[in-house]
Amino acid sequence: MHGGDDLVLGRRLQAARERAFVGREEELAVFDAALRGGCSVVYVYGPGGVGKSTLVRRFAEHAAAIGRSVTTVDGHTLDPVPASFEAEAASVLGDEGAVLLIDTFERVQGLEGWLRERFLPRLPVGAVVVVAGRVPPDLMWQADPAWAGTLRVLPLRDLRPTEAEALLDARGVSDELRGPLLAFAGGHPLALSLGAAVAVRDRKASSRWTPQQDVVATLLDQLVGEVPSAAHRHALEVCAHAYVTTEDLLREVLPDDAAELFAWLRRLPFAQSSPRGLFPHDVVREVLEADLRWRDPQGYADMHERINAHLAARIRAASDADVLGAVGSLFFLHRTVGSTAEFQSWSGDGEVYEDAFRPRDAEALVRLAAEVEGEESAAAVAFWSVRRPEAFRLYRRTATGEMVAACSWLRLSEPSDEEAADPIVATAWANARALAPLRPGEHLAVGRTWTRPDHQGMSPVTDLIQWRSIGYCLRADRMAWSFMAMRHDDPMRDYLRYYDIHDIGQHAWLGGTEWALFAHDWRAVPAQAWLDRLNRLLLTGSEETSAAPAPALAVLSRAEFAEAVRRALKTLSRPGELAGNPLTRSRIVIETGSDPAAALRQALEQAVAHVGEDPRAVKFHRALSATYLHGAPTQEIAAERLGLPFTTYRRHLLAGIERVCEDLWHREIYGAAGTLTEGHGHDG
Repeated sequence: MHGGDDLVLGRRLQAARERAFVGREEELAVFDAALRGGCSVVYVYGPGGVGKSTLVRRFAEHAAAIGRSVTTVDGHTLDPVPASFEAEAASVLGDEGAVLLIDTFERVQGLEGWLRERFLPRLPVGAVVVVAGRVPPDLMWQADPAWAGTLRVLPLRDLRPTEAEALLDARGVSDELRGPLLAFAGGHPLALSLGAAVAVRDRKASSRWTPQQDVVATLLDQLVGEVPSAAHRHALEVCAHAYVTTEDLLREVLPDDAAELFAWLRRLPFAQSSPRGLFPHDVVREVLEADLRWRDPQGYADMHERINAHLAARIRAASDADVLGAVGSLFFLHRTVGSTAEFQSWSGDGEVYEDAFRPRDAEALVRLAAEVEGEESAAAVAFWSVRRPEAFRLYRRTATGEMVAACSWLRLSEPSDEEAADPIVATAWANARALAPLRPGEHLAVGRTWTRPDHQGMSPVTDLIQWRSIGYCLRADRMAWSFMAMRHDDPMRDYLRYYDIHDIGQHAWLGGTEWALFAHDWRAVPAQAWLDRLNRLLLTGSEETSAAPAPALAVLSRAEFAEAVRRALKTLSRPGELAGNPLTRSRIVIETGSDPAAALRQALEQAVAHVGEDPRAVKFHRALSATYLHGAPTQEIAAERLGLPFTTYRRHLLAGIERVCEDLWHREIYGAAGTLTEGHGHDG
């Protein structure tokens, strides 16, 4: 009775497995050919959870169905010594119809050389061996010509999109849940299966479904397994968070043993290499990220901030050719923020490339603008490509060299009659004048793009154009405003607002098309403050934190700045009044990170001291010191203490104030060292 039940249950389980098995046509075909006299050894490898054991089980069922004797050896239960292996697999040595299946071979990887050199050569012709593990075969198999026609190596990949859909069909997943499940698991079989099991069981699951911690924990154990130490685990977490991981990046977060840890990372079965560095399988990345954020939120935040700072520094120091990769890597850290995922693909690496504009490209560029936006836009391109050719970048298909998109970033210091010929540029100037005019030494930038319809939306071309635009903004020296011209109904407008880039007023018209100008004032919210805001959005889901974000900088004209300096000098000894001075929100104060009133007092005292460093201005310094540093009740008393006629004293004092204003204004515009802290002199 029980035996019959077991038989019925076994058949039922087998039928269920067959219904849930999808794809793997190539691997099944290779195994079938081996059974018919093809290769003798099939070596299957791939990361944890990709379906190796399921495939091995399928091989066993197929071989048994055609009458072959099947022996299965599992590395989980095997001692990694030859005697133990031989005891499990001895029956195949005398059977030319035998099939030997070795699963979880990574657990006994030390037997690989012995298996190749000692055991396999003893098999009778006709026997077939399948080795399945996480680690690819070592190079000695390929170095020995004897194995050339006898060994077939099969890297096992994720399921294709149609196969992943078929798996969800077999598991009974509703249409509403498929989107979030596929977004989480992609084509990874184990992640799909676990997610499907939980989602189907949860009747309240919706299109906002995310994997719970039990799913994450199971996947983490299956995909990653045990790691040698806490440092190795931390290296894995860095690799999961960063777009690509280099030894240089790893050293920034884990200064000890970075070389050893990087070498370990590159040997992992789910780690892949690219010209830019290492990156993990997508599911491994997401599982590690989810686990660390849940398990150690502060550790996650600390790691993110160190990686973010490293990449921001890379952007500022990068050569022009390396800016795109540096910006892309930084934005990848923020891939879950807002609608970033809808407008960044981080895919198609190498499908398109950025190219410099050359005079011979002018006709094709104008033609592209006309095709995408009409003759008025083409006229603007023709106008600027002659006058500012350096402002243009082209984007080409790698396979054909065809131009599929272009962008321009016009760097403008003052309006002119020529620039007024372009309605978009004229409108940018009107917006800047109305809101916060440029100050001496500053400039504004106007960005525009032209992209063929088949490359619009989320695409590698859009990625590159965005990265170039942000790279310009983060590197530009003394840029006041950036304006991005977009159609007023462009779907990216909400995305840009999330990044503090807003439609701030007047629109422009080219022909019959309305253009909105999305702008950011980089004096009020400089590059570092802008990046800090992105960090808050990622780590807390809000711009607000327990510590209030830094206030926007005050953007004062030179006259307003000088008046604020005069008022600050008069209230130097009264911290309460000094705290209300507009200069407490100026760059010279905010960038110190100190108490605003104390920082302003220190800046003023330093400026007064600088006046005294010029031998020709010693008398001006004495007037300033007597009046503001040594607390003379009135200017008359200060003049008396200095032994000067009041008119002479007043002349010296006014000259000294002028020098203080000049010194602080220079620091406000150019930074403490003569250049903007966030720009390092790059103009993009």
